[in-house]
Parts: sequence; structure tokens; C-alpha cells
Amino acid sequence: MRLKKIDIGGLETPNNIFLAPLAGYTNAVFREMCYNLGAGLTFTEMVSAKGLCYNSQNTRELLYITPTYGGIKAVQLFGSDPEYMRRAAASEEIAPFELIDINMGCPVPKIFGNGDGSALLQDFAKASALIKACKDSGKRVSVKFRIGLTADKLVAADFAKMCEDSGADMISVHGRTRDKIYAGEVNTEQIAAAKNAVKIPVIANGGIFTPADADQLIERTGADGVMLARGAMYSPWLFAEITSRPMPEKRALVKKQLEDTFRVYGERFAIVFMRKMAAFYTKGKPGSSALREKLFACDSMQSLEKMIDGIEF
Repeated sequence: MRLKKIDIGGLETPNNIFLAPLAGYTNAVFREMCYNLGAGLTFTEMVSAKGLCYNSQNTRELLYITPTYGGIKAVQLFGSDPEYMRRAAASEEIAPFELIDINMGCPVPKIFGNGDGSALLQDFAKASALIKACKDSGKRVSVKFRIGLTADKLVAADFAKMCEDSGADMISVHGRTRDKIYAGEVNTEQIAAAKNAVKIPVIANGGIFTPADADQLIERTGADGVMLARGAMYSPWLFAEITSRPMPEKRALVKKQLEDTFRVYGERFAIVFMRKMAAFYTKGKPGSSALREKLFACDSMQSLEKMIDGIEF
């Protein structure tokens, strides 16, 4: 696909291949790794605006940025109360970030039930108020949303226009409805409708696992760029493939990720997190089920390092 820079309210990304915010996965080390592999923009895991306002330590830890990260600093906030969003966006904790992304797509029942995430697709007025509240901070604001709650309630074009009219500098559209979670075909027509409804950059999200998938999504939607989610979890080197960067030695890359995760987050987190990641990286390969069992039996850095040394990624 054709690489190009994206202008987000005056912030210019090096390319148009982005890493999606992924709860439980896009920690500081993973974001830096993906950026170094070619991702033009990365986002934190989704961060609770209310949690920030109540000084939650767990929430604040999600905001850590590695000192060597060289990209635009982007945070994803979620919430449904404009006042909490306004206070969070203007807080000291968010000050280092240049871009605030608002989550209006998360389908998880707990988030949806609280009126956050994709629940906002059914309340344009509240969604608009949240965007304006974050814009009051003076920062650039983007919105990530789904195309609707169900197939009979598709809202991509109208919601995109509302985002632009409310001050959003960019939107990312996940081409599935809330009820589909992460299953089913991506509705490229709805992403295209959103693109045709606005003048701000539109990023297409959903179903990208190969460079050909990225090409096809751009071709069918006319979007300005693409956003990788599960594809990046399974193959972070996909960024290098799409951007035509030199392919890294995968085992060395995974070992460095383990070492960096240990250094930043400690041994217990590194073991638990990297067992999951190594299992993702070997998904679909011959013997992957047996390999996964062995990975999850690793209970020390030494045993996990030894396992990684023997894996063909």
C-alpha cells in the first residue's frame, strides 16, 4: 500500500500504519517495539478518565512511556462523563501526551454497561460533549469507534460527521458492529461511508493480518491509513513487512522484548505477559498447542528464555 504521512491537527506521523490501543497488551515496551518496526503511531492501553481523577495507581501505571520512545505520544481515554474527561485531559499525568484518543468502540460488557466505549454510539450528544471536553485541554483529539451496535443500526457516516463537527482531528473506524466483538467480516462500505462524510483523516481498522489485507482495506475504503490490532499481537514484524523495512531476526526481537519487559515491569509481569506473547507469535504453526502448554509451564525468566531460544518464530 502507498505509505504517506498523516496530519493530525498539525501533528505529522511518519507513515499511515498505526498500532491500535489494545487493553492488556500495548504497554510501553510493546509500543516502542512496534514503533521501531515501523508503526507510524501507537497508543496506550485504554485509560479510565475517572481512574485518573481518583489518582488510581493502576491507572497511572498505564501511562508509562519508555525514555527511548521516539514517536508521537498518544493516550487513549475512556469514560462517559464530560467533566471527568475534561479533568483527565488537562491533568498532569496526561501532560506528556500530544494526542488524546477517545474510546467509543470497546464492546466489552462491563465497559458498555457503564455507558462507556461503544455505548456512546447510541448517544451522539454525549459523545460530542466528551470530544469537546477533551479539546478544552488544547490537545489534539482523535476518536476510535465502531460502525454501530448491530447490523440494523449502522451509524458510521453520521457518527464520523459528529466527531468532526465536535472538533476531532482524526477518526479510526473499526468496521464491525459491537455485537460481533472481533468476529465476522469487516464492513468496508461503512468505513468508506465514514471517509466520504468528513475531511479529517480516517483510519481503517479490522482484519489486517498480512500486507495484502492492508492493501485491500485501503483499496475498498479509501481510508487514509490502517490500524493493526490482533495482527500486531500475532506478528509485530508485520509493521516491517508493510513499510518495507528490513525484517528483524525474530527470536532476537522476542528475547529483547522479554528483557525490556523484565527491566520495566519486573519478573512476574514479564513472565506472565511474555508467555502470552510468545504463544501469540507461534499461533498456527505446527505443534503450537503443545508448545503453548510448555510456554505456560515456564515459571522463571531462565526457563522462559530457554524456551524462546528453541522456538522458530
